Amino acid sequence: MFADRARIYVRSGKGGDGFVSFRREKYVPAGGPDGGDGGRGGDVIFEVDEGLNTLIDFRNVRKYKAEDGEPGSKRNCRGKDGRDITLKVPQGTVIREAESGKVIVDMSGDNRRVVLLKGGRGGNGNQHYATSTMQAPKYAQPGQPAKELELLLELKVIADVGLVGFPNVGKSTLLSRVSNARPKIANYHFTTLNPNLGVVDLEGTRGFVIADIPGLIEGASEGVGLGHEFLRHIERTKVIIHIVDAAGTEGRDPVADIYAINRELEAYNPDIAARPQVIAANKIDAIYDSERNPIDRIRGEFEPKGIAVYPISAVSGQGVKELLYHVNKMLEELGEKTTVFEQEYFPEQEALLDSDGPCTVTYDRDEDEYVVEGPRIEKMLGYTNLDSEKGFAFFQNFLKDTGILQQLEELGIQDGDTVRMYGLKFDYYK
Repeated sequence: MFADRARIYVRSGKGGDGFVSFRREKYVPAGGPDGGDGGRGGDVIFEVDEGLNTLIDFRNVRKYKAEDGEPGSKRNCRGKDGRDITLKVPQGTVIREAESGKVIVDMSGDNRRVVLLKGGRGGNGNQHYATSTMQAPKYAQPGQPAKELELLLELKVIADVGLVGFPNVGKSTLLSRVSNARPKIANYHFTTLNPNLGVVDLEGTRGFVIADIPGLIEGASEGVGLGHEFLRHIERTKVIIHIVDAAGTEGRDPVADIYAINRELEAYNPDIAARPQVIAANKIDAIYDSERNPIDRIRGEFEPKGIAVYPISAVSGQGVKELLYHVNKMLEELGEKTTVFEQEYFPEQEALLDSDGPCTVTYDRDEDEYVVEGPRIEKMLGYTNLDSEKGFAFFQNFLKDTGILQQLEELGIQDGDTVRMYGLKFDYYK
């Protein structure tokens, strides 16, 4: 069974909690804090596997979880890191956030291995919070929570050239003649239900990858039949070979067929419809009326529009070589870059935006400190490396953008005053 879509749930590992502990040894009656840090949670990783060509494995198993980090313990012992989980997908898999449909990553081009969700950072043990004025801190940082997502996986075939056309016009026959692909061929509609890939080797050229896209019908762009299932596979192709039954062996008008398929491409994705096309006028071996040659009519209709027409017979091979060399020249002019879909959804940023509850800013008169609390602040502290200059600048911008700095100023904070956030203390300077 060919499977080109799957919906799954993924979850990274939670960071282990920091530990609260104090040294208790003989002759050391007041030992300092020695609570260890929690371990890092496991990551969710996606990796391209060249041996895969379907998403069938994700139809059978739908939930994937990385391992949680272990909590810290006494004597400065750090918790064990959680194991990562690596999911293997075929090249060309587009990973989307299921609810919005936005692209997180396209496993194509240079994207061979991607950390989709990072595991939670382990919390700091209480040893980190000892200061000259607080030598026995009873606070340890909790581990950063796990991150989870519902994902939609879509396999979009990676091919340089896509074959499109109505059912039974000879796409599978042409593919079997020009490449190493061996699609099943029979004389009935919708023979091809799965995209077939083949490599075309041409003497004196680098060759190219060609995909036989299942036969389209009118209404495909609206999902009629299996329209959407098929159309997504031509989204990466650089050149489209539009195959038409020039002889009209089933009583169809070849010119009307070409316009009908192009309307479906335009309705589905105008960018695809605008890609370079070449028309393969197939079944010329079945044309018997020399006076009313349909090839002349097709050329007269489309060549003025800049679309080359090549009469061929996929059965006998007549005209096929000329068609392929023309397509190869088109590809050379277009260049080799693979179409890679841009990222639209950023899990790390969304996790911060989705944090529940507002931040609270208060003044603690007993400690003479300003206190900032709230889930967004706690998450930000977990995400950010405050020891780096860039990390600290990012954190300051976050405080400004969320209005926390303004709230502190409204409470009367002055340069040099102390701000406390979950066991961490900062000196305020405007």
